[in-house]
Amino acid sequence: MRKRAKKKPDREPVSRDRALRLALELADSGGLEQLTMRRLAEELSVEAMSLYHHFQNKDAILDAMVDCVFREIELPAREEDWKTAMRGRAFSARATLLRHPWALRLMESRATPGPATLEHHDAVLGCLRHAGFSIELTGHAYAVLDSYIYGFVHTEINLPFQTTEQTHEVAKAIFENFPAGMYPHMVEFATERVLKPGYSYGAEFEFGLELILDGLERARRRERRAARTSS
Repeated sequence: MRKRAKKKPDREPVSRDRALRLALELADSGGLEQLTMRRLAEELSVEAMSLYHHFQNKDAILDAMVDCVFREIELPAREEDWKTAMRGRAFSARATLLRHPWALRLMESRATPGPATLEHHDAVLGCLRHAGFSIELTGHAYAVLDSYIYGFVHTEINLPFQTTEQTHEVAKAIFENFPAGMYPHMVEFATERVLKPGYSYGAEFEFGLELILDGLERARRRERRAARTSS
C-alpha cells in the first residue's frame, strides 16, 4: 500500500510586524552588521523580494526599528512633577538602549521618524513646557538630558568589563605594565572604588542625572523670577 506523503507544515506568513520583530532580534544579537535584506529574508524563509511588499528598502526597516525602540521608552506624564517624569523617562531610556545597543547611533539620525518617535519627542517637550520652561530653556534641557543619557549608555556598553572578575583582570593588565607609583591617583581610585565589592559603573547614572535635574530646576526658577520682575 502506498504511503501517504506527510503534509508539510504551513509556513507562517510574512507580515510587516513579524519581519520587524525578527529584524530587531537580529540587530540585538549581532548588531546592525547582521541585518541585511537577504539575511532577514533567509530567516523568514522567503525570497528577499517578498520583503519589498512591506518595506521599500533597508532604510525603511531601520526607521521602523527606531520607532519600535522609542515605543519602549516610558513617556513623561504631564500630571507628574516634571523632575519625576524626566527621571522616569531617563531610566526607561537607559534600560531600553541597553536592550538595543545598536539603536544608539540611529536614534536621532532618521529623516523620516515614525509616530512613536514623534509622540515621544512631543511628550518630552510638552512636559517641560507645562512645567514652565521657556522655549529656549526647553531646548537646553532636552539637549543636555539626551546627551547625558546617550553618552552614559555609550560608555556603559563599551566598557571592557562587566563583572567584578573582569574588572580585576582589566586593572591587573593595565597596572602591571607600569612602575609602582607611576599613576598614584588611578591606582587609588581603582583600589578604593572600582575594585571594591559591589561596584557598578551603571550605578553612577542616577548621581549624574540628579545633578542635571537639580541644575535645570534652578535654571527654571531663575527664569520664572526674571519673568515676574520684568512684568
